[in-house]
Amino acid sequence: MIKKLFRSQLRINMASGVVVTVINAVAMMVAFPIYLHFLGYERYGVWLVLATVLSFAQLGNLGIGQAVMKLVAEEHGRGDIEGIQRYVTTALALLCLSGSLVLIVVLVFKTQIIGVFKLSDENARTALWLLPYIGILSIYVFIVQALNATLSGLGRMDLANYIQSVGRIVAVTVATILLYTGHDIESLLIGSTVSYLFIHVVSLICIWRIVRIRFLRIDNLEAQRGKRILRFGGAVFGGSVISMLFSPFNKLMLSRYAGVSTIPIYEIAFRGSMQVRGLVEAGLRALMPEISRISGNMTKYAKDRISQIYHRAIKVVFLFGIPMYGALIIFAPLLLRVWLGDKFVETLPGAFRIMLIGTFLSLLGVPAYYTLMGIGRVRYTLGAHVVQAIMNFFIVLCILVTSTVTTHSVAWSSCIAMGGATLYLTLQERRTLQRVGNEPHESGGNNEST
Repeated sequence: MIKKLFRSQLRINMASGVVVTVINAVAMMVAFPIYLHFLGYERYGVWLVLATVLSFAQLGNLGIGQAVMKLVAEEHGRGDIEGIQRYVTTALALLCLSGSLVLIVVLVFKTQIIGVFKLSDENARTALWLLPYIGILSIYVFIVQALNATLSGLGRMDLANYIQSVGRIVAVTVATILLYTGHDIESLLIGSTVSYLFIHVVSLICIWRIVRIRFLRIDNLEAQRGKRILRFGGAVFGGSVISMLFSPFNKLMLSRYAGVSTIPIYEIAFRGSMQVRGLVEAGLRALMPEISRISGNMTKYAKDRISQIYHRAIKVVFLFGIPMYGALIIFAPLLLRVWLGDKFVETLPGAFRIMLIGTFLSLLGVPAYYTLMGIGRVRYTLGAHVVQAIMNFFIVLCILVTSTVTTHSVAWSSCIAMGGATLYLTLQERRTLQRVGNEPHESGGNNEST
């Protein structure tokens, strides 16, 4: 009965990932035309500069959110409410400390941070005015993400996913109302703040309905648990650092050498294609726990079973990915023109098509990514982020030296880098399955957390 219930909840969690991806894609499709209508490409580009700073501030999370999810799940499985309280309270304390350091950096170096993007005087003044609030928001985001991760660790990832999606809708709704009433870029900041406040409150309510946790007890703080959180989070942090440098670096190059108005074009192409990728990728996330279960005793049967799962996952990618991506590549100009209306620009379909090719190549690497994670070879998934970032960096630099930086050239750089990362993952997956079983099993979960 317990196994049956677990599998049922697992299916619910998997289904929520697909549903939430669709909701997020719709929210993005609604938001972009609205923001461009009220702000235009240049002013919206200023907000994306601030959002880039916020994404860098997320490095202060130190991978603690993922650590909370895993460690809370362990304690919940043991029925240890006291252990859950200690982990969550210790994590929140660590996040407040790291968030405060991020805020100090933002406040001290705000002029230099904005200066990097070479904005006009008016846009730079707007960015400098809003940047301290972005720093404060980053601390609050850490706390909200930890609570959302706690809810996932308690076995309700479906609720955590749905709460985040509704929060996205709240952000767009609030920002739209404020823009309609005559407010400027600050509308998007207020919308984001209200969104995280919503996620915070609803996550707390859901957590308390599952288990009564007292977060604010000082005696919950525990150094040993803090060390375990940081050890596990460190591995996640390494991948996050490299991954987060990918898109911001491209936006920085576009801002400096092609103009801030090109950033929304790249953002629409990149985020839109990633949302398309997510429609298929969301259904593949269940590979990792299933392969982890099988690889606990790495016999020849287990290796064959993992290979079967991997090849079936590849078939799923081709079965659903090729028709979807093919249709979008063919009809991209028409769909974007209808979607954006008078804000449509001629360079957007080409950039979107290039990014679609790149994200499809990236999607081909997802089965290998989750296979490697499942059998504990986390260093190879980190290596894939390194390969992608280095290739993108050097290709953009070559473009800068030999040609002109444009939205299309940067999109091609991203596309080639994604293909390189997929090739690396595929080769490592094959090598690993060939030799695994001939060496002691490396447990990714335990090794990363102890």
